[in-house]
Amino acid sequence: MSVYDRFSLDGRVALITGGGRGLGFEIALAFAEAGAHVVVTGRTAATLDAAVAAITQGGGSAQAAIFDMADLEAGRAVIADIHKACGRLDILVNNVGARDRRPLAAFSDDAVLDLIKTDLLSAISLSREVAEIMKAQGHGRLIAVTSIVGEMARPGDAIYPAAKQGLTGLMRSMAVEYGAHGVTSNAIAPGMFATETNAAMAENPDMVAFARQRVPLQRWGRPREITGAALFLASDAASFVNGHVLTVDGGRSVQL
Repeated sequence: MSVYDRFSLDGRVALITGGGRGLGFEIALAFAEAGAHVVVTGRTAATLDAAVAAITQGGGSAQAAIFDMADLEAGRAVIADIHKACGRLDILVNNVGARDRRPLAAFSDDAVLDLIKTDLLSAISLSREVAEIMKAQGHGRLIAVTSIVGEMARPGDAIYPAAKQGLTGLMRSMAVEYGAHGVTSNAIAPGMFATETNAAMAENPDMVAFARQRVPLQRWGRPREITGAALFLASDAASFVNGHVLTVDGGRSVQL
């Protein structure tokens, strides 16, 4: 097998949550370019239809699954449907993340639980279901998109980092639990990326200056720049990488 072949995803089936836009879409597009059949999820049909069209127009294979990540039963049903239709499920990328920047004292218990359900519990539920399929196959790749804020804090933003750190713990625990069955579990921790959600911040002169000062590469990340890390962890090239957090932040988290 050549070094290029080790990055191929030919014949693999990948599920990318939040794959209709942002980093999730770029990951889905890259996986399809590498040969995988990708299933992108989200809550908005028009967004997912546009993502599937973009992937298929480029020669890739894709389909959409519309559901709310907070609906755990719906998520389990989607997993079962994919497995039944495709006969396998090789890669899961838990990419969805909701964020609510407020002081911790401003949160009710219900508001905290809503965020935790979307950002962490949904990933636990999907990962548990998919891991059992992968265990039976003897092969699989579990990937969680976390964040550098899982290790870095700022006032007024407590729940999102807590959930992302929980995802890191989940991946490390699953690495230990499922590694013997040929299933690897890893995380990607992005830094400042100029996605659609962050477009206003990325264009704000103050935030542009902040990136120049605090990111060694002196800029925001381009969404496409997440794909190398994701493709590596999903491929046979990362066959001995397990329980790792791969930081993709232009050096932001290492600069004092």
